[in-house]
Amino acid sequence: MKDSQKCPKCQTEMETGWLMDRGHGDFVRLATWVQGEPERGFWMGMKASGKKQLQVQTFRCPQCGFLESYAR
Repeated sequence: MKDSQKCPKCQTEMETGWLMDRGHGDFVRLATWVQGEPERGFWMGMKASGKKQLQVQTFRCPQCGFLESYAR
């Protein structure tokens, strides 16, 4: 997949970006796709260990605001 693309809604060139995920202590990190159904962790949050994980890349249309995300 290419790093730029046209918006499927209005055909404007989309810009590359990323979705921010905040963790414990307001720690900033990239959003991550995790394979399978979500399972609650023992203390808090969700279980992710042992599951396939991919960082998420997101495109945004500056014209209409449409977001499209990929986990490559």
